[in-house]
Amino acid sequence: MRSIGRGTTTLVTGASSGIGRAFAERIAADGGDLVLVARSADALTALADDLAQTHGIRAVAIAHDLDAPGAAAALAERLHAEGLRIDALINNAGLGIHGDLVTQPLASITTQVTVNVTSLTELTAFLLPGMLDRRRGAVVNVASTAAFQPLPHMSVYGATKAYVLSFSRALWRETRGTGVDVVAICPGATATPFFATAGDDASFGPRRTPDGVVDSALRGLRRGTPTVIDGAANAFSSRLAAVLPERVAIAVAERAMRPSRRA
Repeated sequence: MRSIGRGTTTLVTGASSGIGRAFAERIAADGGDLVLVARSADALTALADDLAQTHGIRAVAIAHDLDAPGAAAALAERLHAEGLRIDALINNAGLGIHGDLVTQPLASITTQVTVNVTSLTELTAFLLPGMLDRRRGAVVNVASTAAFQPLPHMSVYGATKAYVLSFSRALWRETRGTGVDVVAICPGATATPFFATAGDDASFGPRRTPDGVVDSALRGLRRGTPTVIDGAANAFSSRLAAVLPERVAIAVAERAMRPSRRA
């Protein structure tokens, strides 16, 4: 029984661009219905209309800010009110700010935690029970290679992605044998609008494509693995960080993310 694709409805957060958009396009091409969530109403509606017309699927656009208080609960209530049953959830919405903690406004710190951690966790908690009842579903959480070691100059972002990775791995085990698949996809630098917020200094190494990230995530779902790292070079560097001495791993990460390295 398929968990994503034809015959299912998938909710994608952060769906208007980047990795979220690539997920939406892939699922629509496979015949799956969609609920697309992002802040940008115009871009979201245009994407939903295009996918519905091109692929003959149902695509519902919901403009929603996951940084707002009670955002996940409000979204879950709207889904219920509109009779939208969610078979699969792709928690893609997220953001990162490049710079030392003391240089960041408190609002940017709390926004990263709210979107990357709180809303992701709460939305999963709201939608997972229905999947378990139906004994079919999938949860794809977009983590990052930043999850595998502390990340100086992006300490909050790195910590939030470490949470996503740990949360997803635990959830993978909790749902074994239930018909629900869980995977954490860990991209490295990817060619998305993420860096319009984080800045180019937050990018290290060649940027891979959103389609490649989607390929890796769906492959992980098929294989039933808890974690997938997108790209061989990213996989090597992430695994290396786990075996290096702690101080060395942190120093290497600091050097890679140091703002002055491009000067």
